[in-house]
Amino acid sequence: MSSKQRRISASRRAPKSPQQSPNSNSTAIRFSDLAPWAMIFCATLAAYLPALRGGLLWDDDGHLTKPGLQSLHGLWRIWFDLGATQQYYPLLHSAFWLEHRMWGGATIGYHLTNIALHALLACLVVMIMRRLSLPGAWLAGFVFALHPVLVESVAWISEQKSTLSGVFYLAALLVYLHFDKDRRKSTYWLATGLFVLALLSKTVTATLPAVILVIFWWRRERLEWKRDVLPLIPWFAVGASGGLFTAWVERTLIGAQGVDFLLTPVQRFLIAGRVLCFYLGKLLCPSDLMFFYPHWNVNPGVWWQWLFPAAVLAVLMGLIIVARRYRGPLASFLIFSITLFPVLGFLNVYPFRYSYVADHFQYLASLGLIVPGIALLARAFERTSMSKAVTLAGSVLLILVLGVLTWRQSRMYRDIESLYRTSLERNPASWMVHYNLGTLLADKPGQLQDAIAEYQAALQLKPDYAEAHHNLGIALSRLPGRLLDAIAEYQAALRIRPDFALAHNDLGIALSHTPGRMQDAITEYQAALQAYPDFAEAHYNLGNLLSRIPGRQQSAIAEYRAALRIQPDYPEAHTNLGILLALMPGRSSDAIAEYRAALQLRPDLAEAHNDLGLMLSGMPGRLPDAIAEYLLALRNKPDYAEAHANLGNALILTPERFDDAIEEYREALRIKPDYAEAHFFLGNALSHVPGQLQDAIAEFQIVQQLRPDLAGITNDRIRALRAHRRP
Repeated sequence: MSSKQRRISASRRAPKSPQQSPNSNSTAIRFSDLAPWAMIFCATLAAYLPALRGGLLWDDDGHLTKPGLQSLHGLWRIWFDLGATQQYYPLLHSAFWLEHRMWGGATIGYHLTNIALHALLACLVVMIMRRLSLPGAWLAGFVFALHPVLVESVAWISEQKSTLSGVFYLAALLVYLHFDKDRRKSTYWLATGLFVLALLSKTVTATLPAVILVIFWWRRERLEWKRDVLPLIPWFAVGASGGLFTAWVERTLIGAQGVDFLLTPVQRFLIAGRVLCFYLGKLLCPSDLMFFYPHWNVNPGVWWQWLFPAAVLAVLMGLIIVARRYRGPLASFLIFSITLFPVLGFLNVYPFRYSYVADHFQYLASLGLIVPGIALLARAFERTSMSKAVTLAGSVLLILVLGVLTWRQSRMYRDIESLYRTSLERNPASWMVHYNLGTLLADKPGQLQDAIAEYQAALQLKPDYAEAHHNLGIALSRLPGRLLDAIAEYQAALRIRPDFALAHNDLGIALSHTPGRMQDAITEYQAALQAYPDFAEAHYNLGNLLSRIPGRQQSAIAEYRAALRIQPDYPEAHTNLGILLALMPGRSSDAIAEYRAALQLRPDLAEAHNDLGLMLSGMPGRLPDAIAEYLLALRNKPDYAEAHANLGNALILTPERFDDAIEEYREALRIKPDYAEAHFFLGNALSHVPGQLQDAIAEFQIVQQLRPDLAGITNDRIRALRAHRRP
């Protein structure tokens, strides 16, 4: 071999820093490393302090452990009941399950866990770079820990799937690099186990075996089948299976299908090119970071949209040419692109409905540029013979700048309203943010009009958004005199989505409060149940209407029982079923059982206490129990006029409580002045009090004004009282 050939061969070897010691690739823990590792954790915690006490954000409540999953059986369901959790990431949801056991609903615990996992990832970056003999390992660790584009993944509790899976991803990579050196089976199976744990936390980690092959190509120039490829075949198989399964879940269970996902292959190609350019730009210049980025209108007929894939292809061709001498830049590009592949647009993921990009999508992919970029910077410092003081000062300055940017970015995650309002400042055309802000404001006292304005803004941007029409209808139904407007919004939602069960149900509720529209309301409830047969609330609402129609009580009972089959812990359904059973001969014990079932579920359900009291008051020897139930109803609902009146009826049967009964009637009328029955009961009571006959007559006269159908009874009482009053 000629000297020239020897020089070329040497130039293609893996780059090595001349200042690295023979043991520089060791990943053993050294005492001297403890201080910088502690500094990474402390710096990460300081940068994320504004978000540390942040509450639940967008879909956090859907990811955190639901009440039905908080038991040991719930942990079993997390693993073996598909659909029990929002996404089938059983290891992630097992972690959430454990965290709920540790600190319940205190969000600070979840935030601290996410920050700790992110800092641990940064330490793993350091260890991997040292294993690969790359300079600048500590600086790269700090840059990853403090880069503002990663804030979304760390400050958002739901994205613990990124930090947790990332820890297993990098741990698997680190252990596999050890296996590549020692070729021990135990090391291989440990790495494989870590890779599977990563997949069980988030399946975008399926790209790891491809990334490993790129690293081996970068180090060795060529890949060998037996040494490099064959051991990773099982990883590719497991990763592909996990990815395909997640794609199926996204499409069938989460809803990543429909008109929003009808993209042609050309459109997907354009999206992929633009996505790569977008993430590269945000990584290099992390400005205008937001939770909801604008949703691109991908149009192959617009010439400038072809510039993005053209730029990507041009860069790729250039890097291929450069790779003849320097493989690092092409390896970096490939790792970045491969890790991003699941979100480049070729596969449907639900967030594409409102944006094709999100900061958390490039959480792991960012390492493909951060690691080689910092290594290149460190090597440049070495070659220019800069003093250690200058190098240290530059590194500290970079870390401080990134830390400040991350601190500022994490402030928008301190609460959900700040997140939405900051997002609207940066992306005012986001219909999704307007809608979500409206949903948030609708539940806040005194902000219903603001919520309506947000829903209307969302509909101006996206008129075919059925959910916004539906929620606007709900908000309008809560305003006096706006019921017809609410009905119009429900109908608009149903024109867009005829199978929208929630809209059918709420339209039924609105129609049931509209005179002469009872049958229309019944039709809407039936339509809701046709679209969604297991809709317990629709069964309950239909039962309520049928119970008001003579001869339909049995049908109403059937609807209540259907609601309870679907949702056994439905106290209102138990209560209303008890009311109907109480009207049927010989069903008193069944009615009482339903009331008690309701109260076992909700001991503070005043209506159930009141209705149980009514049942007990008609049973021999149960009057004290009835009084106790009325008192419990009033303890939970002091302004319950009917319970006051019923308590008065029970007390009046106890001679020594006659005056107390009158006070209960008066309290019922103070709460509800047009309560005709209470006026009647008070009139009866006063008619037995000496000197109160005129007051009793006045009460009966009020009853005549409120209930003309009781004129016959009240006239008889008035005549009797006047006759009794004559000398």
